[in-house]
Amino acid sequence: MLDYYSAISTLLWVSLIVLCVLVYENDRFKRSVKVRYYITYGIIIFAAVCEWVGIELNGNTDIPSVFLRIVKCGDYILTPLAGAEFIRQMKIKNFWNKVIRGIIIFNVALQIISLFTPWMIVIDENNVYSHGSLYWIYVGVYLAIIVIVIIQFVIYGKRFRKQNRFSLYLIMFLVLLGIFMQEFFGGDVRTAYIGITIGALMMYIHSTEYSQQAADDNILEQQIKIKTDALTGLLSRHAYSQALERYMIKMPQDMVAFSIDINGLKTVNDTLGHEAGDELICGAASCIREVFDKAECYRTGGDEFIVLACMNKDQVFASIARIDEVSGNWHGKIADSLSLSIGYALRADYKEETCEQLVRESDKQMYKAKDEYYKSTGLPRRIT
Repeated sequence: MLDYYSAISTLLWVSLIVLCVLVYENDRFKRSVKVRYYITYGIIIFAAVCEWVGIELNGNTDIPSVFLRIVKCGDYILTPLAGAEFIRQMKIKNFWNKVIRGIIIFNVALQIISLFTPWMIVIDENNVYSHGSLYWIYVGVYLAIIVIVIIQFVIYGKRFRKQNRFSLYLIMFLVLLGIFMQEFFGGDVRTAYIGITIGALMMYIHSTEYSQQAADDNILEQQIKIKTDALTGLLSRHAYSQALERYMIKMPQDMVAFSIDINGLKTVNDTLGHEAGDELICGAASCIREVFDKAECYRTGGDEFIVLACMNKDQVFASIARIDEVSGNWHGKIADSLSLSIGYALRADYKEETCEQLVRESDKQMYKAKDEYYKSTGLPRRIT
């Protein structure tokens, strides 16, 4: 008849196999990450099997004692190694990795030598084992691994947002609780691999959640890059197109569109270079951002800007006066001055127009302002 411990052990082994299948089916993990999970779960399975076999063979006089000695050697090698594999899953490279590697190598060598000596276990004539004279060294190794695992968990937790760290530390507590309950209460309390297996499951869930968060953050970052003009930091042409689609559905009654263009950019590019031209474009963007800080400000072309805002006519005139003042006081390191042509169109004056048509009306006014600028200054107008 299957005893309770054997039944629980079987469920643990199957659970770890299921975890391997889940890792295999997870397309977000790279192959190297999957292999790391397989190794960790495999070591935990073999270590748990060794512990189970050791208990089954203990006191069984029908089996030669050498088999019990080999199984316990495997148990004492694999159990600390399982803890080290938990650290490998975290992909942390630091001083503690070297320490734990040295401890593992020392323990493996010690256990293999102890296989031929009574250092770790002593087996009596009834095939019952007890701890040997140097078992305390193994206990020291075991405790050292636990301490390093705790340290690495804390370091690993700093990678996450604060709200994700608490669950990680609870997973660590769960694993340690299972180990300490077995070590302190002993006897039939075989909880170490229950804690380790559940901890492995929770770590997988935590890693999967973190991978999803990282993917979401990456998508958000890409969206921000797409919606942000790289040179000026204003909203991009792509964001402007989305705004036009959005306002096709519903547009505020007090919507006003501003079209803004830099005067003489082609001349600056030809005489002072494109670095000076970029300086003018960034200068225009900073002036626009300063004046229209609560509006939607877009760079839609080389030196073309669109502002969509909600204002009345008095506010429109005040904004135009303000941007003339701000741009008039601007001075760059290469380009000495900045001149802007501005046009506007209020929805109140074009009630049947769409947002895109409103922008076209503001464009017409902006080009009229640009013509007046070149006529008043006598500067040659170049096609940009």
